[in-house]
Amino acid sequence: MGIFETVTDALAGSTGTAPGAAGDDGSEGAYWCDDCGVRVRDVDVDDEGLDRDAEGTPTCPDCGDPMRFARATGGDCAC
Repeated sequence: MGIFETVTDALAGSTGTAPGAAGDDGSEGAYWCDDCGVRVRDVDVDDEGLDRDAEGTPTCPDCGDPMRFARATGGDCAC
């Protein structure tokens, strides 16, 4: 493979969606704690073992306050 093909392949790969990125695993966004800066994707809340408040909203593992949901737009992550 020549240098041209190598560079072309590398550039083509950089525009694709990374495995596990939002959009291909059912994620619709992430929960944030504005005070602590903690971020947990919605599909990872149960795996992370986060507690939930009476309304079902995940609570911050650091401070215990309810986290804010931020919806992802397009195929990008909610970061």
